[in-house]
Amino acid sequence: MQMNNNVPDCWDIKKLDAIAKIQRGRFSIRPRNDPAYYGGATPFVQTGDISQSEIFLKKYSQTLNDKGVAVSKIFPKNTILITIAANIGDTAITTFPVACPDSLIGINNKSCDVFWLNYFLQTQKNKLNGLATQNAQKNINLETLNNLKIAVPPLAEQKKIAEILGTWDLAIEELTELIAEKKELKRGLMQQLLTGEIRISGFAKPWEKVKLCEIGTTYTGLSGKDKDDFGKGSYFIPYMNVYQNSKIDSKQLELVDVSDNENQNVVQYGDIFFTTSSETPEEVGFASVLLFRPEEKIYLNSFCFGYRLNNFDALLPNYAAFLFRSKQMRKIMYKLAQGATRFNLSKNELMKEKVYIPADILEQQAIADILSTIDLEIDLLNQQLDVLKEQKCGLMQKLLTGEIRVKVDTETC
Repeated sequence: MQMNNNVPDCWDIKKLDAIAKIQRGRFSIRPRNDPAYYGGATPFVQTGDISQSEIFLKKYSQTLNDKGVAVSKIFPKNTILITIAANIGDTAITTFPVACPDSLIGINNKSCDVFWLNYFLQTQKNKLNGLATQNAQKNINLETLNNLKIAVPPLAEQKKIAEILGTWDLAIEELTELIAEKKELKRGLMQQLLTGEIRISGFAKPWEKVKLCEIGTTYTGLSGKDKDDFGKGSYFIPYMNVYQNSKIDSKQLELVDVSDNENQNVVQYGDIFFTTSSETPEEVGFASVLLFRPEEKIYLNSFCFGYRLNNFDALLPNYAAFLFRSKQMRKIMYKLAQGATRFNLSKNELMKEKVYIPADILEQQAIADILSTIDLEIDLLNQQLDVLKEQKCGLMQKLLTGEIRVKVDTETC
């Protein structure tokens, strides 16, 4: 949000330190992970805890004991915490007293509404990032925050603005919780339906264990490419498309230059892709299935491999999209991850594994239909959430600059 020079006459342009008390966090212990200071009753909040918050700080990663508290700065309830290193400009309001390191700054109001001020600071994230200095990591200092200019309305108007935006936040929070509940329902159903713990009425045929190498073959992704080959040419499926999605997203394709005489593997409908490498064993072997039919040649990135079913008589692609993201398959991937500082998945070892699946293809389809319905519900809720967040951003832009005024019980100007 850019500072509007045409703010209402009764609004003042002030520096942040004129309306708020600004203090750096403190935890004067080196090394910071010394266990002698942890494990008590006082929450110790770090940058990642703020980045994962929406408005209020509800979670924290560690606690301090009395010894840790003695070398710390404690911020009271209703303090705005703002990150000043790495992820700069993330904010959250404390709902209990907390300690935090010097990568966080606590802001307490002097003459303003804390909720209104928090909304304003949310609009300044991009600006603060632009003002950051780059050392070992990006950071900003107290002086930068002290001199941050703010268009300050009368207190009654601040409270009304915060009340209106809080209504949107409440709707966003409720919808976020509903999405979380739907995802939890899906996880439970996947565990029950994909293991045969619960059978769908009308299906009685036994399930079977099938070795992956018996029903399909593997192939490699792109080879022989350097940075100059990317950004033009044909579509390819990037690593993050596989890692993030159980089904390949057709909108998340990138470009690579492939000549007609190159021997590169082309993906097909029903192909299953696996990530082969990660810094942790928990993130190896994430799978994604191609469930749309390409109208032109599409390739696979070089950090994944493809698995092509011989036919769809033993395993349906839309069932595979859930199967290979299931809890039982993640356990297999974790077991197969090999390495020390970086972990890799061998496609040859994976092909030796067996999957437990319905022998009746119609049962696979019925299970996939149930889980796909929940996915559709989650997608629709996420679309509604995006609309609410966009509406809130629009309101913040107009309300916090005075472009739109709000009515308050007492006349402001």
